[in-house]
Amino acid sequence: MNIRSLTRGDGVVIGAAVLLFIASFLDFYSVTGANMPSVWNTDYNGLALPAVFLLGFVAAGLLIAARFQPESRKVLGLPLAAWGTVLAVAAAWNALWSLIVCPTNADLGAGCVLSFLALLALAGVAVAGPKIPALAGQLVPEPRPAAVPPYGGQPGAGYGYPGAQQPQPYGATPQPMPPYGGTPTPSPGPQDATPTPAPAADFSPFWFAVPVARPLLAEDGSPTPIAELAPGTWYLAVEQRGESTLIAQTQDGRRGVLNDTSGIQRG
Repeated sequence: MNIRSLTRGDGVVIGAAVLLFIASFLDFYSVTGANMPSVWNTDYNGLALPAVFLLGFVAAGLLIAARFQPESRKVLGLPLAAWGTVLAVAAAWNALWSLIVCPTNADLGAGCVLSFLALLALAGVAVAGPKIPALAGQLVPEPRPAAVPPYGGQPGAGYGYPGAQQPQPYGATPQPMPPYGGTPTPSPGPQDATPTPAPAADFSPFWFAVPVARPLLAEDGSPTPIAELAPGTWYLAVEQRGESTLIAQTQDGRRGVLNDTSGIQRG
């Protein structure tokens, strides 16, 4: 279970469940001069406990549990998130009717009003949460990774190069770094120096996270994904191909093509 995979929408679901739990101990209906019981007293409040509160608790639990389960896991043909959405809407509907059918000799209590507000927020996030970008961000953001130097460069100025350049004496002419495993090439003198064209601007690798799970395809064009990028995890972009395609590297060193870069969060 990775808590960093929770989104702000999941935070609203958790907050709504906490508010619903608090409301269950308050007066559901109130009568002037009388101490009315909470919904846990089913002899007085009837079906308010199972139809409003317990249904809401189960809906919130299913919505959060769906975040830590694979999408392929289903119950009676439906994923956990779908069951949670249906139960959240049903609980909000029951809470609305609890407001409407308030007994004539009683007033609405704090528990009745707060439970409706909590379930309204729960049902709203369950139905429309995935479509709101503000709710798709991480609930607990990961620490910002250190800046990554260009891919394939030298230590101290690059990523992954096995050698290290030796310091030059003060005033000496800098010597070029030889290829890995090769021999140094002396720098040309003033008589045979030739102008070298300026290199093109290199792509700078960066860390990023995806808003939803996305497949990482093989670089050879195979349609079978080599990995799945999960929300809440940082990945390294080592190359860019076109405007919307990245070559990404996972934590275990696998590299592949990410075709959908919409909505990614840069580190």
